[in-house]
Amino acid sequence: MTSGLISGLGPDRPLFSVIIPLEYHRGRWEQSWLGWTSQTADRSLYEIILVVPPDFTALTELKALAGDKAHLEFADSVHDIGLSAIGAARARGRYLFFTESHCRPEPDVIALCIRAIDEHPDWAGFSCRSVPICHNRLSEAEAAMYQADIEFGMKQHPWRKVLDQCFVTRRDVYEECGGLREELGHFAEWVLAAGYFARGYTIGYLEAACFHHYYVGRIGELKTFTLDFVQGEIRYLSEARRDPGCELLEIPREWSEPDNFDGALALQTLNALMRYTGWRRRPGEKLRALWRWSAPALFGDLHARVVARLAVAHARSVLTALIVIGSSDAIAHWMKRYIASLIRLQRLACIRRLRDHAKPTPKLLGDHVLAQLGFHDVETAAGYTFRWSEPQAAIRIKGWPGRNIVCIRSPALRAPLDKIGTQFYLDGAHVDPAAIDIGCDRYTLSLDLPKSGVATLAWACPVLRGVGDLRHLGLSVVAIEVNQEACNGDQKDSGLSAAIPHVVAISDRS
Repeated sequence: MTSGLISGLGPDRPLFSVIIPLEYHRGRWEQSWLGWTSQTADRSLYEIILVVPPDFTALTELKALAGDKAHLEFADSVHDIGLSAIGAARARGRYLFFTESHCRPEPDVIALCIRAIDEHPDWAGFSCRSVPICHNRLSEAEAAMYQADIEFGMKQHPWRKVLDQCFVTRRDVYEECGGLREELGHFAEWVLAAGYFARGYTIGYLEAACFHHYYVGRIGELKTFTLDFVQGEIRYLSEARRDPGCELLEIPREWSEPDNFDGALALQTLNALMRYTGWRRRPGEKLRALWRWSAPALFGDLHARVVARLAVAHARSVLTALIVIGSSDAIAHWMKRYIASLIRLQRLACIRRLRDHAKPTPKLLGDHVLAQLGFHDVETAAGYTFRWSEPQAAIRIKGWPGRNIVCIRSPALRAPLDKIGTQFYLDGAHVDPAAIDIGCDRYTLSLDLPKSGVATLAWACPVLRGVGDLRHLGLSVVAIEVNQEACNGDQKDSGLSAAIPHVVAISDRS
Protein backbone atom coordinates (compact mmCIF):
# COMPACT_ATOMS: atom_id res chain seq x y z
CA MET A 1 0.00 0.00 0.00
CA THR A 2 1.42 3.39 -0.98
CA SER A 3 2.08 6.06 1.55
CA GLY A 4 -0.39 8.30 -0.28
CA LEU A 5 -3.17 5.84 0.47
CA ILE A 6 -2.51 5.67 4.20
CA SER A 7 -1.63 9.32 4.79
CA GLY A 8 -4.13 11.14 6.93
CA LEU A 9 -5.65 7.95 8.35
CA GLY A 10 -6.50 7.71 12.01
CA PRO A 11 -9.14 6.50 14.45
CA ASP A 12 -11.60 9.11 13.20
CA ARG A 13 -10.79 8.65 9.49
CA PRO A 14 -10.40 4.99 8.50
CA LEU A 15 -9.68 3.91 4.95
CA PHE A 16 -12.90 1.86 4.63
CA SER A 17 -16.35 2.14 6.10
CA VAL A 18 -17.96 -1.29 5.87
CA ILE A 19 -21.72 -0.77 5.77
CA ILE A 20 -23.91 -3.75 6.71
CA PRO A 21 -27.69 -3.30 6.67
CA LEU A 22 -29.33 -5.86 8.97
CA GLU A 23 -32.52 -6.24 6.97
CA TYR A 24 -32.90 -9.51 5.00
CA HIS A 25 -30.13 -11.14 7.01
CA ARG A 26 -31.76 -14.59 6.47
CA GLY A 27 -30.42 -15.73 9.84
CA ARG A 28 -26.83 -15.23 8.71
CA TRP A 29 -25.84 -11.95 10.34
CA GLU A 30 -23.62 -13.65 12.94
CA GLN A 31 -21.55 -15.39 10.24
CA SER A 32 -21.26 -12.08 8.38
CA TRP A 33 -20.03 -10.36 11.54
CA LEU A 34 -17.45 -13.08 12.25
CA GLY A 35 -16.17 -12.78 8.68
CA TRP A 36 -15.54 -9.08 9.12
CA THR A 37 -13.87 -9.42 12.52
CA SER A 38 -11.53 -12.13 11.14
CA GLN A 39 -9.88 -9.99 8.48
CA THR A 40 -6.11 -10.24 8.06
CA ALA A 41 -5.77 -6.47 7.52
CA ASP A 42 -5.07 -4.15 10.40
CA ARG A 43 -8.35 -3.40 12.20
CA SER A 44 -7.59 0.33 12.31
CA LEU A 45 -7.96 0.53 8.52
CA TYR A 46 -11.71 -0.04 8.55
CA GLU A 47 -14.77 0.67 10.61
CA ILE A 48 -17.90 -1.52 10.66
CA ILE A 49 -21.27 0.20 10.57
CA LEU A 50 -24.24 -2.01 11.42
CA VAL A 51 -27.44 -0.28 10.33
CA VAL A 52 -30.32 -1.64 12.38
CA PRO A 53 -33.93 -1.56 11.12
CA PRO A 54 -36.78 -1.06 13.60
CA ASP A 55 -37.98 -4.69 13.26
CA PHE A 56 -34.64 -6.33 14.05
CA THR A 57 -35.44 -8.94 16.71
CA ALA A 58 -31.98 -9.95 17.92
CA LEU A 59 -30.83 -6.61 19.26
CA THR A 60 -29.62 -7.96 22.62
CA GLU A 61 -27.52 -10.65 20.92
CA LEU A 62 -26.19 -8.07 18.44
CA LYS A 63 -25.03 -5.69 21.15
CA ALA A 64 -23.38 -8.51 23.07
CA LEU A 65 -21.55 -9.79 20.00
CA ALA A 66 -20.51 -6.45 18.51
CA GLY A 67 -19.62 -4.69 21.74
CA ASP A 68 -17.49 -1.66 20.94
CA LYS A 69 -16.14 -3.18 17.70
CA ALA A 70 -18.85 -1.63 15.51
CA HIS A 71 -20.95 1.48 15.16
CA LEU A 72 -24.65 0.71 15.55
CA GLU A 73 -26.84 3.09 13.59
CA PHE A 74 -30.56 2.82 14.22
CA ALA A 75 -32.84 3.79 11.35
CA ASP A 76 -36.53 3.91 10.51
CA SER A 77 -36.00 2.34 7.10
CA VAL A 78 -37.02 -1.28 6.51
CA HIS A 79 -35.26 -1.71 3.16
CA ASP A 80 -31.60 -2.68 2.86
CA ILE A 81 -30.99 -0.06 0.14
CA GLY A 82 -32.33 2.65 2.44
CA LEU A 83 -30.29 1.30 5.35
CA SER A 84 -27.18 1.27 3.18
CA ALA A 85 -27.79 4.87 2.16
CA ILE A 86 -28.14 5.88 5.82
CA GLY A 87 -24.93 4.04 6.69
CA ALA A 88 -23.10 5.82 3.87
CA ALA A 89 -24.29 9.20 5.11
CA ARG A 90 -22.87 8.49 8.58
CA ALA A 91 -19.64 6.80 7.43
CA ARG A 92 -16.19 8.32 7.99
CA GLY A 93 -14.04 6.32 5.59
CA ARG A 94 -12.50 7.45 2.32
CA TYR A 95 -14.00 4.37 0.71
CA LEU A 96 -17.48 3.01 1.27
CA PHE A 97 -17.79 -0.76 1.34
CA PHE A 98 -21.38 -1.89 0.78
CA THR A 99 -22.36 -5.46 1.58
CA GLU A 100 -25.31 -7.47 2.88
CA SER A 101 -25.84 -9.21 6.19
CA HIS A 102 -26.33 -12.63 4.55
CA CYS A 103 -22.90 -12.35 2.88
CA ARG A 104 -19.70 -13.61 4.53
CA PRO A 105 -16.33 -12.24 3.37
CA GLU A 106 -13.17 -14.28 3.06
CA PRO A 107 -10.49 -13.21 5.60
CA ASP A 108 -8.30 -11.53 2.98
CA VAL A 109 -10.98 -9.29 1.43
CA ILE A 110 -9.82 -6.01 3.00
CA ALA A 111 -6.17 -6.75 2.18
CA LEU A 112 -7.04 -7.52 -1.45
CA CYS A 113 -9.11 -4.37 -1.71
CA ILE A 114 -6.22 -2.25 -0.45
CA ARG A 115 -3.96 -3.81 -3.06
CA ALA A 116 -6.56 -3.23 -5.80
CA ILE A 117 -6.86 0.45 -4.93
CA ASP A 118 -3.09 0.74 -5.10
CA GLU A 119 -2.82 -1.11 -8.42
CA HIS A 120 -5.86 0.43 -10.16
CA PRO A 121 -5.88 4.18 -9.50
CA ASP A 122 -8.31 4.56 -12.44
CA TRP A 123 -11.01 2.60 -10.60
CA ALA A 124 -13.59 4.83 -8.90
CA GLY A 125 -15.10 1.66 -7.47
CA PHE A 126 -15.16 -2.08 -7.90
CA SER A 127 -17.31 -5.10 -7.11
CA CYS A 128 -15.99 -8.32 -5.62
CA ARG A 129 -16.76 -11.93 -6.49
CA SER A 130 -19.97 -13.52 -5.24
CA VAL A 131 -19.77 -17.23 -4.33
CA PRO A 132 -23.17 -18.89 -3.77
CA ILE A 133 -24.22 -20.82 -0.68
CA CYS A 134 -27.07 -23.22 -1.54
CA HIS A 135 -29.05 -25.53 0.70
CA ASN A 136 -31.96 -26.82 -1.40
CA ARG A 137 -32.78 -27.46 -5.07
CA LEU A 138 -34.54 -24.14 -5.57
CA SER A 139 -31.63 -22.21 -4.08
CA GLU A 140 -29.31 -24.00 -6.52
CA ALA A 141 -31.47 -22.91 -9.47
CA GLU A 142 -31.77 -19.41 -8.01
CA ALA A 143 -28.02 -19.14 -7.59
CA ALA A 144 -27.35 -20.40 -11.13
CA MET A 145 -29.73 -17.82 -12.57
CA TYR A 146 -28.42 -14.85 -10.60
CA GLN A 147 -24.77 -15.88 -10.86
CA ALA A 148 -25.05 -15.97 -14.65
CA ASP A 149 -26.49 -12.46 -14.55
CA ILE A 150 -23.75 -11.27 -12.19
CA GLU A 151 -21.02 -12.77 -14.38
CA PHE A 152 -22.50 -11.09 -17.44
CA GLY A 153 -22.65 -7.75 -15.65
CA MET A 154 -19.14 -7.92 -14.26
CA LYS A 155 -17.36 -9.28 -17.35
CA GLN A 156 -19.38 -8.31 -20.42
CA HIS A 157 -21.91 -5.56 -19.82
CA PRO A 158 -20.42 -2.10 -20.44
CA TRP A 159 -21.68 -0.46 -17.25
CA ARG A 160 -23.82 -2.70 -15.01
CA LYS A 161 -21.03 -3.22 -12.48
CA VAL A 162 -22.54 -2.27 -9.11
CA LEU A 163 -23.23 -5.35 -6.96
CA ASP A 164 -24.50 -4.40 -3.53
CA GLN A 165 -23.39 -7.77 -2.08
CA CYS A 166 -19.83 -6.47 -2.19
CA PHE A 167 -19.25 -3.03 -3.72
CA VAL A 168 -16.39 -0.67 -2.87
CA THR A 169 -16.42 2.95 -4.02
CA ARG A 170 -14.68 6.24 -3.49
CA ARG A 171 -16.90 8.23 -1.23
CA ASP A 172 -16.72 11.46 -3.26
CA VAL A 173 -17.72 9.71 -6.52
CA TYR A 174 -20.59 7.93 -4.81
CA GLU A 175 -21.95 11.24 -3.57
CA GLU A 176 -21.41 12.97 -6.93
CA CYS A 177 -23.43 10.25 -8.68
CA GLY A 178 -26.40 10.62 -6.36
CA GLY A 179 -25.87 7.64 -4.09
CA LEU A 180 -28.34 4.84 -3.42
CA ARG A 181 -31.97 5.95 -3.50
CA GLU A 182 -34.21 3.99 -1.15
CA GLU A 183 -37.40 4.69 -3.10
CA LEU A 184 -35.97 2.83 -6.11
CA GLY A 185 -35.37 -0.42 -4.24
CA HIS A 186 -32.77 -2.67 -5.84
CA PHE A 187 -33.21 -0.86 -9.15
CA ALA A 188 -31.11 1.83 -7.43
CA GLU A 189 -28.03 -0.30 -8.15
CA TRP A 190 -28.61 0.00 -11.90
CA VAL A 191 -29.28 3.73 -11.67
CA LEU A 192 -26.09 4.28 -9.67
CA ALA A 193 -24.01 2.14 -12.06
CA ALA A 194 -25.36 4.05 -15.08
CA GLY A 195 -24.51 7.32 -13.33
CA TYR A 196 -20.89 6.27 -12.81
CA PHE A 197 -20.53 5.21 -16.45
CA ALA A 198 -22.17 8.34 -17.87
CA ARG A 199 -19.83 10.56 -15.86
CA GLY A 200 -16.78 8.70 -17.14
CA TYR A 201 -15.93 6.75 -13.96
CA THR A 202 -14.63 3.19 -14.19
CA ILE A 203 -15.97 0.39 -12.00
CA GLY A 204 -13.69 -2.62 -11.86
CA TYR A 205 -14.18 -6.26 -10.92
CA LEU A 206 -11.96 -7.71 -8.20
CA GLU A 207 -12.50 -11.43 -8.76
CA ALA A 208 -9.88 -12.46 -6.21
CA ALA A 209 -11.87 -10.96 -3.32
CA CYS A 210 -14.64 -13.45 -2.50
CA PHE A 211 -17.92 -13.18 -0.62
CA HIS A 212 -20.14 -16.13 0.20
CA HIS A 213 -23.74 -15.21 -0.60
CA TYR A 214 -26.60 -17.20 0.92
CA TYR A 215 -29.52 -18.00 -1.42
CA VAL A 216 -32.68 -18.61 0.54
CA GLY A 217 -34.42 -20.81 -2.04
CA ARG A 218 -38.04 -19.78 -1.45
CA ILE A 219 -40.51 -18.90 -4.21
CA GLY A 220 -42.13 -16.20 -2.09
CA GLU A 221 -38.85 -14.35 -1.69
CA LEU A 222 -38.25 -14.45 -5.45
CA LYS A 223 -41.61 -12.75 -5.89
CA THR A 224 -40.79 -10.11 -3.27
CA PHE A 225 -37.44 -9.29 -4.82
CA THR A 226 -38.75 -8.95 -8.38
CA LEU A 227 -41.61 -6.74 -7.20
CA ASP A 228 -39.15 -4.52 -5.34
CA PHE A 229 -37.02 -4.16 -8.48
CA VAL A 230 -39.98 -3.53 -10.81
CA GLN A 231 -41.56 -0.97 -8.50
CA GLY A 232 -38.28 0.94 -8.44
CA GLU A 233 -37.93 0.70 -12.21
CA ILE A 234 -41.43 2.07 -12.88
CA ARG A 235 -41.05 4.77 -10.23
CA TYR A 236 -37.79 5.92 -11.83
CA LEU A 237 -39.33 6.03 -15.31
CA SER A 238 -42.34 7.98 -14.02
CA GLU A 239 -40.03 10.70 -12.68
CA ALA A 240 -38.80 11.41 -16.23
CA ARG A 241 -35.47 12.62 -14.80
CA ARG A 242 -32.64 13.54 -17.13
CA ASP A 243 -29.77 12.64 -14.83
CA PRO A 244 -26.52 11.49 -16.46
CA GLY A 245 -26.94 7.81 -17.30
CA CYS A 246 -30.72 7.82 -17.68
CA GLU A 247 -30.33 7.22 -21.40
CA LEU A 248 -28.49 3.95 -20.70
CA LEU A 249 -31.39 2.31 -18.88
CA GLU A 250 -33.46 0.10 -21.13
CA ILE A 251 -37.11 1.08 -21.42
CA PRO A 252 -39.36 -1.97 -20.85
CA ARG A 253 -41.94 -2.72 -23.51
CA GLU A 254 -44.79 -2.30 -21.05
CA TRP A 255 -43.68 1.29 -20.39
CA SER A 256 -42.83 2.28 -23.95
CA GLU A 257 -46.33 1.29 -25.08
CA PRO A 258 -48.41 3.04 -22.41
CA ASP A 259 -51.49 3.42 -24.59
CA ASN A 260 -51.59 -0.05 -26.13
CA PHE A 261 -54.46 -0.88 -23.80
CA ASP A 262 -56.37 2.37 -24.36
CA GLY A 263 -59.89 1.08 -25.10
CA ALA A 264 -60.99 4.15 -27.08
CA LEU A 265 -57.89 4.08 -29.29
CA ALA A 266 -58.20 0.32 -29.78
CA LEU A 267 -61.83 0.77 -30.83
CA GLN A 268 -60.79 3.31 -33.48
CA THR A 269 -58.06 0.93 -34.66
CA LEU A 270 -60.60 -1.87 -34.87
CA ASN A 271 -62.86 0.42 -36.89
CA ALA A 272 -60.01 1.13 -39.33
CA LEU A 273 -59.39 -2.59 -39.64
CA MET A 274 -63.03 -3.39 -40.40
CA ARG A 275 -63.43 -0.59 -42.94
CA TYR A 276 -60.14 -1.12 -44.73
CA THR A 277 -60.74 -2.41 -48.27
CA GLY A 278 -57.37 -4.03 -48.86
CA TRP A 279 -58.07 -7.44 -47.30
CA ARG A 280 -59.67 -9.19 -50.28
CA ARG A 281 -56.64 -11.32 -51.05
CA ARG A 282 -55.51 -11.85 -47.44
CA PRO A 283 -58.49 -12.79 -45.24
CA GLY A 284 -56.19 -14.62 -42.80
CA GLU A 285 -54.34 -11.40 -42.00
CA LYS A 286 -57.63 -9.68 -41.21
CA LEU A 287 -58.64 -12.43 -38.79
CA ARG A 288 -55.29 -12.15 -37.01
CA ALA A 289 -55.65 -8.37 -36.71
CA LEU A 290 -59.25 -8.74 -35.55
CA TRP A 291 -58.05 -10.91 -32.68
CA ARG A 292 -55.21 -8.44 -31.98
CA TRP A 293 -57.46 -5.42 -31.45
CA SER A 294 -60.68 -6.90 -30.09
CA ALA A 295 -59.30 -7.63 -26.61
CA PRO A 296 -57.98 -4.11 -25.83
CA ALA A 297 -61.05 -2.55 -27.49
CA LEU A 298 -63.39 -4.56 -25.26
CA PHE A 299 -61.37 -4.94 -22.06
CA GLY A 300 -58.56 -2.37 -22.05
CA ASP A 301 -55.57 -3.69 -20.09
CA LEU A 302 -57.69 -6.18 -18.13
CA HIS A 303 -57.14 -8.86 -20.76
CA ALA A 304 -53.34 -8.41 -20.66
CA ARG A 305 -53.29 -8.48 -16.86
CA VAL A 306 -55.44 -11.62 -16.71
CA VAL A 307 -53.25 -13.38 -19.27
CA ALA A 308 -50.13 -12.33 -17.35
CA ARG A 309 -51.60 -13.54 -14.05
CA LEU A 310 -52.50 -16.90 -15.57
CA ALA A 311 -48.96 -17.21 -16.95
CA VAL A 312 -47.54 -16.56 -13.46
CA ALA A 313 -49.89 -19.08 -11.84
CA HIS A 314 -49.05 -21.71 -14.43
CA ALA A 315 -45.28 -21.21 -14.14
CA ARG A 316 -45.41 -21.22 -10.35
CA SER A 317 -47.45 -24.43 -10.15
CA VAL A 318 -45.10 -26.22 -12.56
CA LEU A 319 -42.03 -24.94 -10.70
CA THR A 320 -43.49 -26.04 -7.34
CA ALA A 321 -44.06 -29.55 -8.69
CA LEU A 322 -40.61 -29.74 -10.29
CA ILE A 323 -38.90 -28.86 -7.02
CA VAL A 324 -40.18 -32.21 -5.72
CA ILE A 325 -39.93 -34.47 -8.77
CA GLY A 326 -38.14 -32.62 -11.58
CA SER A 327 -34.61 -32.46 -12.88
CA SER A 328 -32.26 -29.58 -12.13
CA ASP A 329 -32.45 -28.41 -15.75
CA ALA A 330 -36.24 -28.38 -15.66
CA ILE A 331 -36.26 -26.40 -12.40
CA ALA A 332 -33.85 -23.84 -13.85
CA HIS A 333 -35.94 -23.50 -17.03
CA TRP A 334 -39.23 -22.99 -15.21
CA MET A 335 -37.71 -20.65 -12.65
CA LYS A 336 -36.69 -18.34 -15.50
CA ARG A 337 -40.18 -18.61 -17.00
CA TYR A 338 -41.70 -17.82 -13.62
CA ILE A 339 -39.49 -14.78 -13.10
CA ALA A 340 -40.15 -13.47 -16.62
CA SER A 341 -43.92 -13.85 -16.29
CA LEU A 342 -43.81 -12.32 -12.82
CA ILE A 343 -41.93 -9.26 -14.08
CA ARG A 344 -44.47 -8.82 -16.89
CA LEU A 345 -47.41 -8.98 -14.45
CA GLN A 346 -45.78 -6.68 -11.91
CA ARG A 347 -44.94 -4.07 -14.55
CA LEU A 348 -48.51 -4.05 -15.81
CA ALA A 349 -49.83 -3.74 -12.26
CA CYS A 350 -47.42 -0.93 -11.34
CA ILE A 351 -48.22 1.01 -14.51
CA ARG A 352 -51.93 0.51 -13.92
CA ARG A 353 -51.68 2.00 -10.42
CA LEU A 354 -49.64 4.88 -11.78
CA ARG A 355 -52.16 5.56 -14.56
CA ASP A 356 -54.95 5.68 -11.98
CA HIS A 357 -53.22 8.67 -10.37
CA ALA A 358 -51.02 10.28 -13.02
CA LYS A 359 -51.05 8.69 -16.45
CA PRO A 360 -47.58 8.44 -18.03
CA THR A 361 -47.60 10.37 -21.30
CA PRO A 362 -44.22 10.06 -23.01
CA LYS A 363 -44.05 12.26 -26.13
CA LEU A 364 -42.91 9.55 -28.50
CA LEU A 365 -44.14 10.95 -31.80
CA GLY A 366 -44.34 14.70 -31.27
CA ASP A 367 -45.76 17.27 -28.88
CA HIS A 368 -49.21 17.20 -30.51
CA VAL A 369 -49.64 13.44 -30.10
CA LEU A 370 -51.39 12.81 -26.78
CA ALA A 371 -51.49 9.03 -27.08
CA GLN A 372 -50.53 6.36 -29.59
CA LEU A 373 -51.42 2.72 -30.11
CA GLY A 374 -50.00 0.12 -32.43
CA PHE A 375 -46.30 1.06 -32.63
CA HIS A 376 -43.14 -1.01 -32.33
CA ASP A 377 -39.97 0.12 -30.55
CA VAL A 378 -37.79 2.90 -31.92
CA GLU A 379 -35.05 1.88 -34.34
CA THR A 380 -32.71 3.27 -36.96
CA ALA A 381 -32.20 2.48 -40.65
CA ALA A 382 -31.13 4.34 -43.78
CA GLY A 383 -30.18 7.36 -41.69
CA TYR A 384 -33.62 7.68 -40.05
CA THR A 385 -34.71 7.23 -36.44
CA PHE A 386 -38.31 6.10 -36.42
CA ARG A 387 -40.91 3.62 -35.19
CA TRP A 388 -42.72 1.08 -37.33
CA SER A 389 -46.43 1.13 -36.80
CA GLU A 390 -48.44 -2.05 -37.01
CA PRO A 391 -50.62 -2.45 -40.12
CA GLN A 392 -53.32 -0.73 -38.06
CA ALA A 393 -52.50 2.07 -35.65
CA ALA A 394 -54.14 5.07 -34.01
CA ILE A 395 -53.03 8.36 -32.47
CA ARG A 396 -54.90 10.92 -30.38
CA ILE A 397 -53.87 14.37 -31.60
CA LYS A 398 -54.27 17.86 -30.17
CA GLY A 399 -54.63 20.75 -32.59
CA TRP A 400 -56.96 23.72 -32.99
CA PRO A 401 -60.69 23.85 -33.65
CA GLY A 402 -61.39 23.80 -37.38
CA ARG A 403 -58.98 23.14 -40.22
CA ASN A 404 -55.57 21.64 -39.33
CA ILE A 405 -52.72 20.23 -41.35
CA VAL A 406 -51.44 16.90 -39.99
CA CYS A 407 -48.07 15.85 -41.36
CA ILE A 408 -46.98 12.24 -40.86
CA ARG A 409 -43.28 12.05 -41.66
CA SER A 410 -42.79 8.57 -43.07
CA PRO A 411 -39.65 7.70 -45.05
CA ALA A 412 -40.43 5.31 -47.90
CA LEU A 413 -38.53 2.34 -46.50
CA ARG A 414 -40.94 -0.30 -47.76
CA ALA A 415 -42.21 1.24 -51.01
CA PRO A 416 -43.14 4.65 -52.46
CA LEU A 417 -45.85 6.01 -50.18
CA ASP A 418 -48.34 6.41 -53.02
CA LYS A 419 -48.01 2.66 -53.79
CA ILE A 420 -48.67 1.35 -50.28
CA GLY A 421 -52.43 1.94 -50.26
CA THR A 422 -52.78 3.42 -46.77
CA GLN A 423 -56.28 4.51 -45.74
CA PHE A 424 -56.89 7.07 -42.97
CA TYR A 425 -59.84 7.56 -40.60
CA LEU A 426 -60.64 10.59 -38.42
CA ASP A 427 -62.84 9.79 -35.41
CA GLY A 428 -64.07 6.74 -37.28
CA ALA A 429 -64.90 8.48 -40.57
CA HIS A 430 -62.93 7.70 -43.72
CA VAL A 431 -60.66 10.58 -44.77
CA ASP A 432 -61.33 11.62 -48.34
CA PRO A 433 -58.26 10.85 -50.52
CA ALA A 434 -58.64 14.38 -51.93
CA ALA A 435 -57.69 15.71 -48.47
CA ILE A 436 -54.42 13.74 -48.49
CA ASP A 437 -51.26 14.89 -50.22
CA ILE A 438 -48.70 12.08 -50.54
CA GLY A 439 -45.07 13.18 -50.87
CA CYS A 440 -41.87 11.20 -51.17
CA ASP A 441 -41.46 10.95 -47.37
CA ARG A 442 -44.68 12.22 -45.78
CA TYR A 443 -48.44 12.16 -45.74
CA THR A 444 -50.02 15.61 -45.40
CA LEU A 445 -53.68 15.50 -44.34
CA SER A 446 -56.04 18.46 -44.30
CA LEU A 447 -58.46 17.72 -41.46
CA ASP A 448 -61.28 19.49 -39.64
CA LEU A 449 -60.93 18.97 -35.87
CA PRO A 450 -63.80 19.43 -33.38
CA LYS A 451 -64.15 22.36 -30.99
CA SER A 452 -61.95 20.63 -28.42
CA GLY A 453 -59.15 20.36 -30.96
CA VAL A 454 -58.71 16.71 -29.93
CA ALA A 455 -59.42 13.85 -32.33
CA THR A 456 -58.31 10.31 -33.11
CA LEU A 457 -56.55 9.60 -36.39
CA ALA A 458 -56.27 5.93 -37.35
CA TRP A 459 -54.95 4.17 -40.41
CA ALA A 460 -54.74 0.76 -42.02
CA CYS A 461 -52.38 -0.54 -44.69
CA PRO A 462 -51.12 -3.86 -46.07
CA VAL A 463 -48.91 -5.99 -43.86
CA LEU A 464 -45.14 -5.80 -44.39
CA ARG A 465 -42.97 -8.69 -43.21
CA GLY A 466 -39.28 -7.82 -42.94
CA VAL A 467 -36.51 -10.28 -43.73
CA GLY A 468 -35.95 -12.38 -40.61
CA ASP A 469 -38.51 -10.23 -38.76
CA LEU A 470 -41.58 -11.83 -37.20
CA ARG A 471 -43.35 -8.51 -36.62
CA HIS A 472 -46.29 -7.26 -38.65
CA LEU A 473 -45.25 -3.83 -39.92
CA GLY A 474 -47.18 -0.91 -41.35
CA LEU A 475 -45.75 2.61 -41.77
CA SER A 476 -42.34 3.88 -40.69
CA VAL A 477 -43.04 7.02 -38.66
CA VAL A 478 -40.38 9.60 -37.76
CA ALA A 479 -42.73 12.20 -36.28
CA ILE A 480 -46.26 13.57 -36.49
CA GLU A 481 -46.82 17.32 -36.67
CA VAL A 482 -50.02 19.30 -36.35
CA ASN A 483 -50.15 22.83 -37.73
CA GLN A 484 -52.59 25.39 -39.00
CA GLU A 485 -50.38 25.75 -42.04
CA ALA A 486 -48.88 23.12 -44.34
CA CYS A 487 -45.66 21.51 -43.11
CA ASN A 488 -42.56 21.58 -45.26
CA GLY A 489 -39.21 19.90 -45.44
CA ASP A 490 -37.49 22.65 -43.44
CA GLN A 491 -39.41 21.93 -40.23
CA LYS A 492 -37.45 20.45 -37.37
CA ASP A 493 -37.80 16.92 -36.09
CA SER A 494 -40.38 17.01 -33.30
CA GLY A 495 -38.15 15.24 -30.82
CA LEU A 496 -38.49 11.51 -31.43
CA SER A 497 -34.76 10.80 -31.20
CA ALA A 498 -34.37 12.67 -27.92
CA ALA A 499 -37.58 11.27 -26.44
CA ILE A 500 -36.59 7.61 -26.70
CA PRO A 501 -33.09 6.84 -25.48
CA HIS A 502 -33.07 3.11 -26.19
CA VAL A 503 -32.37 2.71 -29.94
CA VAL A 504 -32.24 -0.71 -31.58
CA ALA A 505 -30.45 -0.84 -34.93
CA ILE A 506 -32.08 -2.79 -37.76
CA SER A 507 -30.92 -4.02 -41.11
CA ASP A 508 -32.03 -6.09 -44.10
CA ARG A 509 -35.65 -5.01 -43.92
CA SER A 510 -37.62 -4.82 -47.13
